[in-house]
Amino acid sequence: MRAAVLHEIGQEKLEVLDDVEAVGFGPGKVRIRVRATGLCHSDVSAMNGVLPQPAPFIPGHEGAGEIVDIGDGVSGLNEGQRVLLCWLPACGVCPACKRGQTQLCLAGFMNAGTPNFKRPGGDVFGFAGTGTFTEEVVVDAGCAVPIPDDVPFDIAALIGCGVTTGLGAAINTAKVEAGSSVAVIGCGGVGISAIQGARLQGAAQIVAVDPVESRREAALRFGATEAVAPDALADAKQRVTAGEGFDYVFEVVGKSATARTAYETTRRGGTLCVVGAGALDDFLQLNMFELFFDEKRILPSMYGGGDVLRSYERAIALWRAGRIDLESLITHRVPLSGINEALEQMRTGVALRTCIGI
Repeated sequence: MRAAVLHEIGQEKLEVLDDVEAVGFGPGKVRIRVRATGLCHSDVSAMNGVLPQPAPFIPGHEGAGEIVDIGDGVSGLNEGQRVLLCWLPACGVCPACKRGQTQLCLAGFMNAGTPNFKRPGGDVFGFAGTGTFTEEVVVDAGCAVPIPDDVPFDIAALIGCGVTTGLGAAINTAKVEAGSSVAVIGCGGVGISAIQGARLQGAAQIVAVDPVESRREAALRFGATEAVAPDALADAKQRVTAGEGFDYVFEVVGKSATARTAYETTRRGGTLCVVGAGALDDFLQLNMFELFFDEKRILPSMYGGGDVLRSYERAIALWRAGRIDLESLITHRVPLSGINEALEQMRTGVALRTCIGI
C-alpha cells in the first residue's frame, strides 16, 4: 500500500512509497482504512527531532477512516464502522485512568517503540504508535473511536487531536472565566481551537498573537477580538489590561522563549496555560522569587487536559450546534501525493490545518 515515509530524522521531505505493509494485526487489534488525516505541527516536530521518535517512520496521528478487520477479543466494534483514531488511548486500569485523568495514561506510549509497518528493506515505525499518512494502519482497538455518520472524515480527523487539544486547554485546563481577558500565542489549528474555547467560555477580550498575517486574520474570524504580531503584544497588554497582564495566556508554540513571554504577559495571580509540545532540552527559566511573589498558575495541558472520549463527544455536539467552526479550520485539502506541498504550507504558516485525503 502507499504511505509517506521519513527515512531519517532531520529530513524535510517525505517519500511516498507503494511497498509498505501494516503489520501487527492479531488479538485486541483492528485494521483501519484511513480516509482522511490532518497534518499537525507535532508531525513536523517529530520529523526534525524536537519530539523523540525512532526512524524510519510514517508521520500522522490525526486520522479517521473505516474498520476493515477486527482481531479476536475485540468487542463493541464492527467491520465497516466509521472511526477516528485516538493516538493516546486509555487503558482504564492505571492510576491515572482511575483518577479520571485518562489523558495522562501511558499505555499508548508503550506501543510507540514497536514498529507497526514494514517494507522490503526492514521495519518502519508509526508516529505516536499510529502513523496515519498511509492507506491502512493496525492499532489497538482502544485507538478506534466510533463516530456518528453525519461527521465527515476530515472533521473527525481534526477532532482526534488539534481541536480536542485547543478546546480542552481553554475549557478543561484553564477553565476560562466569563468576562476575562485572554491572549493566545500561536494561532495555527490548535491555537485557533483555544480561541474558540475561550470564546465559548465567555472571555471578553481575546488577543491572538502570531507572526503570520493570514493567521492573524483567521483568528479574528474564529472569535479573537483583536490580532497582533509578536512585537505588538506589549502594546496590546497595555491597552487591553492597563499594563496589568491578561487573566489567561495560552502558549501554543512549544518554545521556552514564547513561554517566557507568555509568563510575563500574564497578570499576577493569572494563569499561563502551556499547550505547545516542545523539546526535551529547551528549558523555561523562572527565578524563585517571581514564582512565589507573582502567584501565577502555570498549567500544562496534555491532549486537552481531560477525558478524551468525553472531549470528542463535546466537540461533535458543539460542531453540530454551530457553536464552533471546524470546516473553516481546513484551509487546504490535498491527496497523499501532495504531502510535501502540505508540509511547506505548514512551515510557512500558510495553512491552519491541511487535510490529506487518502
